[in-house]
Formats: sequence, structure tokens, C-alpha cells
Amino acid sequence: MRKLLDGLYTAAAWLAGLSMIGILLMVLLTVLSRVIGFSAPGTDAYAGYAMAGAGFMALASTFKKGEHIRVTLLLGALKGHALKVMEVIALGIATVLGGFLAFYSARLTWQSWEIEDISVGIDATPMWIPQIFMALGTSIFFIALCDELVLELLGKRQAAVNEDAHHE
Repeated sequence: MRKLLDGLYTAAAWLAGLSMIGILLMVLLTVLSRVIGFSAPGTDAYAGYAMAGAGFMALASTFKKGEHIRVTLLLGALKGHALKVMEVIALGIATVLGGFLAFYSARLTWQSWEIEDISVGIDATPMWIPQIFMALGTSIFFIALCDELVLELLGKRQAAVNEDAHHE
């Protein structure tokens, strides 16, 4: 199960990276279209969709690697049982909020598909297509939050350490 979850987080990170490449390609296409003098409508919209995809698909991987911003002032002062209780509470709240985010992202995507919502730009993209990356990214993030909560409850969680935080 661990290999499957880690593979899921890695795959999402790769999709985030591919989205970043998509942003680069859309920007380059826009620049080239202006220099050469041809029309490339919708490239700014697609760059925006790729940016949202990159952000949402990277959530789980960055969380599992300890790269999310975390306020450790209180946690640094706690030890033993009090620290474990605070970690469980924090992860529990984050998991509930992550579940709501995943649910409503998926619901928005489904509704956009159902009502055949399209973008207002010249590209007229069906909105469920870019929204699916938000729904997938938040769902994978929710899985990562559940994963961390279960590991914490079982006493098997190895808190990821952000190396930059130790260089201050």
C-alpha cells in the first residue's frame, strides 16, 4: 500500500511538472505569435489552466515532503504526549478541510460537465477539462492528509523536515 500511495504522490508531482512545461509552451507560443504575426487565441487561458493544474497537482507531493508552510512555534515547545495530541488535532482539522475541498472541487467539475459550461474566452473550452486537475489534485491531497493522519495515529509517522527551516 505504501508503494501505491507514494507512486500516486509522485505521479501527481510529475503531472504538476508537465503542467509547468505547458505554461512555458503557451507563453512561448504567445511570444512567437506576436513576433511572427500570426494569431494564437486562447493561449493565455490555457496557460492559466496549466498554472492551476500545476498548483493543485503538486499539493500532495509537497505536503508529504514537508514543503508546505507550517507554523512550528507552538509545536516546537511541545514534547511527548502533548505534541502527539496537537499533531493529531492539526492533521484531523486539515483532513476534514481537505475532504471538503476535494468534495466541492469534484462537485464543481461534475456540475460544469453536466451543464456544459464553457469558458467565456475565444477558446470556448469546456470548463470541466481544466477543473478536473483541481478535482484530482485536491483528491490526492486529501488522500495524503488521510495517510499522514493514520500514520500519526499508529505512531509510524516520520514528520518530513524542510531543510531550509534548519538553516536560519
